[in-house]
Amino acid sequence: MHLRNRLGPGLLALSLLGGLATASQAQNESPDFRSHPTTTPIRHLVVIFQENVSFDHYFATYPTAANPAGEPRFIARDDTPSVNGLTQQLLQNNPNLGNPNRLDRSEALTCDQDHAYTPEQSATDHGAMDAFVQNTSDTSGGKPLTRGQCDIPTRSSPANDFAVMDYYDGNTVTALWNYAQHFSMSDESFSTTYGPSTPGALNVTAGNTFPTLCAANAGTVAPGGNDPDVYDAAGNVKPCPGGISTKAPAGSEVGSGTGTMVSDADPYYDACASASGTAAQGGRNIGDLLNEKGITWGWFQGGFSSPNYDPGESSTFDPATICKGMHYNIGAGADKEGEPCTTSTPAKPIDAFCTLDYSPHHEPFQYFASTSNPSHLPPSAINKIGKSDQANHQYDLKDFWAAVDHGNMPAVSYLKAERAQDGHAHNSSPLDEQRFLVDTINHLERTSDWDSTAVVILWDDSDGWYDHVLAPVTTQSQTGLDTLTNAGQCGATTSQVPMGQQARCGLGPRQPLLIVSPFAKQNFVDHSTTDQSSVVTFIEDNWDLGRIGNGSTDATAGSLRNMFDFDNHERVDRLFLDPMTGERH
Repeated sequence: MHLRNRLGPGLLALSLLGGLATASQAQNESPDFRSHPTTTPIRHLVVIFQENVSFDHYFATYPTAANPAGEPRFIARDDTPSVNGLTQQLLQNNPNLGNPNRLDRSEALTCDQDHAYTPEQSATDHGAMDAFVQNTSDTSGGKPLTRGQCDIPTRSSPANDFAVMDYYDGNTVTALWNYAQHFSMSDESFSTTYGPSTPGALNVTAGNTFPTLCAANAGTVAPGGNDPDVYDAAGNVKPCPGGISTKAPAGSEVGSGTGTMVSDADPYYDACASASGTAAQGGRNIGDLLNEKGITWGWFQGGFSSPNYDPGESSTFDPATICKGMHYNIGAGADKEGEPCTTSTPAKPIDAFCTLDYSPHHEPFQYFASTSNPSHLPPSAINKIGKSDQANHQYDLKDFWAAVDHGNMPAVSYLKAERAQDGHAHNSSPLDEQRFLVDTINHLERTSDWDSTAVVILWDDSDGWYDHVLAPVTTQSQTGLDTLTNAGQCGATTSQVPMGQQARCGLGPRQPLLIVSPFAKQNFVDHSTTDQSSVVTFIEDNWDLGRIGNGSTDATAGSLRNMFDFDNHERVDRLFLDPMTGERH
């Protein structure tokens, strides 16, 4: 086990700082909102950050569903606005090598598509949007897979029905379609840049994938401080030898000491990361700004702690088993879905329908020394969740519910499902994801904090799934990885490269974004342009934090405010859905 070697023995020790708070104590220490006024009635923002979905993959035919017999039905309200979805021309005579086809509820489990920085750009074919099959179809390294070959288990399908082109409708992603009916959604929201999970996670929390630092040596992590292998005594990033270093994280564009994250390299400040190929990030993130104002916040991720960890019971935290929890997805059957499992095939976990809960490269705050919790230490007490202590604002999902149920929900909470429920093709599915989303929102709607809460649901990347809309180019780049507008180019104007930070081509693929809140407009579709970093901008503006700076797109991101109605009295209705069917209770 490499954890002790990478982080040093001292960081693996558990040092609880005090007794555990009772529910009444936690309620007495709830945040004093008068000390941290907000510019809107939103006192609690919950960001649910899911995995690997393009807009067309979930909303191509919204609000019209096929409604086959025996499946959850979806019938849209008469006043439902239209979205920029797939027209009959795009469905029946698509410029790609195959037409988009409906994926049935029985086809919830599929293979993963190619969603790397360069293939996603190449799939757009300079705006023609007709090269997805050649560039982002599956990650097997073989021929593009048909729907039947990509389904798990495989089945027969037409030869020209390529999985990467296909979509679900309201009979599978039923809950999301119902949330769109009753609250707000966007059909013009995009990834901040092209690329996979880690860039998306960094953008939704920092608005920047730069600077990725030359990876440090093992055993020198200093949580809350500067790593001596990365920074010099003055706090400046040390240059890589000769400008290019063998220590540079794989998949980054490396400059003199720094690069830009375009891959899924694991975070250096994480005991559960891979033994090699890790990366660290410089600069600031939204957590740093919240800390400066003393505002409660946290990132809560499924599987972050040990499997038997129970908030409030310090003895249940086992440092030797952090990040080792595993659960079944829906492929294991209804009787096993969501249950713990103990076996997994490492190369293809979905073969056993069992996968590890925690993914290090999905945890953005672990890339920053200032906001990392390398040893995954639990909070020192339930009433410390959201505040600065040994957990350093990085938690297990169990901690979020412990705080919520003790009347101590942080002002800003990012929620990340365990991998079996995060929606990522190959280890999860839309039906697993639906269970997580509905259980989460149903629970929140039953709390006394709901009347001041907004839930933002969005995704980290498109997984390479087909979407017919080309994003506007707001952040240019000219590197060997770029192909968007020409070979080596994502736009040709160097002045549009923010602060010279290359390999940040964006905006990237279009993705869904929904807001569920008493203040969300009802049955509303926002057509204004937003991206992942719009979440950062909303947090900054709502709590008057200022901007991150250093090229962060928080300064230019579109606003989420158009999806809210703060002028009229907040709605008192609550929408409770069935987590299995997505239908209304």
